[in-house]
Amino acid sequence: MSYIEKKYNNKISEVFEELAKIEQDILELFTFKSINYSDKIAKLCALSNRNINLILKKYYPEIKQISDKLRIKSRLKFYYDLIDKLTHYIRCVEEFQKLDDQYYEAIMEFIEEKEELISGKYREICVHELTVFYDKKTREDLERVLSEKIEMGSKQFFTYGSLEAEIKKIARIAGADEVAIFNSEEMLKRAEFINNPRAIIHYSVYSTDEEILKEIGREIKEFLISKGFEALILLLEITDLTLEQEFLTGSIITNANLNPD
Repeated sequence: MSYIEKKYNNKISEVFEELAKIEQDILELFTFKSINYSDKIAKLCALSNRNINLILKKYYPEIKQISDKLRIKSRLKFYYDLIDKLTHYIRCVEEFQKLDDQYYEAIMEFIEEKEELISGKYREICVHELTVFYDKKTREDLERVLSEKIEMGSKQFFTYGSLEAEIKKIARIAGADEVAIFNSEEMLKRAEFINNPRAIIHYSVYSTDEEILKEIGREIKEFLISKGFEALILLLEITDLTLEQEFLTGSIITNANLNPD
């Protein structure tokens, strides 16, 4: 383990310790089962989000060991869901001004089951994600299947399902977490660099690894070109939503006639 990796692993542990203290403060406020503490909860939620973003932006990219990645990602997923629940709570308070006690109890139970969730549900999810993204054999198997499809179909890729279904399948095999297709006339007006633009394919990954995003774009573009369409990767960017996890997004504009989501 390199010096910087060891240092950042320690920094991540320190941030998680801070998050654990914040989560206990949140748990204590929820025991009152009162909307009077919603402002304090909102501030603690925002503080938790800033701490998570600190890990994602500054420390996590330097972590190389898969075992460390698994440990960190499993814990982060718990906090992603906690922040999501707290954000929903704040919105409900603003809209209804009164909540059933069971709502408070459900969040309290979630926090109390933290370690069980991290070692069980979230670890299982992260094992799958890291296997797909980082396991050499798995990636080689995926690449072999794609190569065979290309050879058999003269780069026709998959030969079943609609064009939009094919695109989504290719994107997800390449690592996309979300794929959406739009054909808004207003959006397409800005795409004069493609002849007769008809659709925008939008894809994203809950990761900070830009190579994954680039690979998704390359796979979709190659597929569309093989079908006789034009395709241009429009943008690559990091999206950092307030009270949400950081993720990467990309778009491809094409003259293929695709049905929107």
